[in-house]
Amino acid sequence: MSEPDVGPDNAGASLKQPTPWHYVAVLPTWLAAVTLFALMTMTFADVMMRSLLNNPIEVASEFTRFFMAIIVFSSLPMVSWKSQHIVVDLLDPLFSRGLARVRDILLDLVCGAMLLWPAKRVYELAERSAMFGDRTEYLEFPVHYIEYFIAVFTGLTALTFLARGIVRAVAPSRIAA
Repeated sequence: MSEPDVGPDNAGASLKQPTPWHYVAVLPTWLAAVTLFALMTMTFADVMMRSLLNNPIEVASEFTRFFMAIIVFSSLPMVSWKSQHIVVDLLDPLFSRGLARVRDILLDLVCGAMLLWPAKRVYELAERSAMFGDRTEYLEFPVHYIEYFIAVFTGLTALTFLARGIVRAVAPSRIAA
């Protein structure tokens, strides 16, 4: 009988099980994906109804606004954590490896701190909309729900940047470069 293979290829096999945090992290990404599919389907139906039947979906503009907010803001925390946002790296050759690390830590911390104010402000606007009973034009949907959603995910993005800056400072190997 041969011994089980415990080489470098199989050493981390048990570590590849997704943790509950993995599902918490990808849930907003799945929400964005499902919402994008709904937006695509609705847009297709709207164009077909407009072109073939001369009868567009009247609430399509409202749904498009809600869907775009959900897609953008639910994607921001994961995009920020993985550093998949648009980056202009014109000055990167001017920074040594150590200075680039310090720059990236400071940028993450500053971006996180700066995003806390818009999150707070949007939350205040959502409370005001709820107090006044603001609703959409066609669906009469309360506007504050989507505003709360935007505030929460802006806040999560701020926390993501702050966490990323801290992790970069204390355990840089945990952050993909």
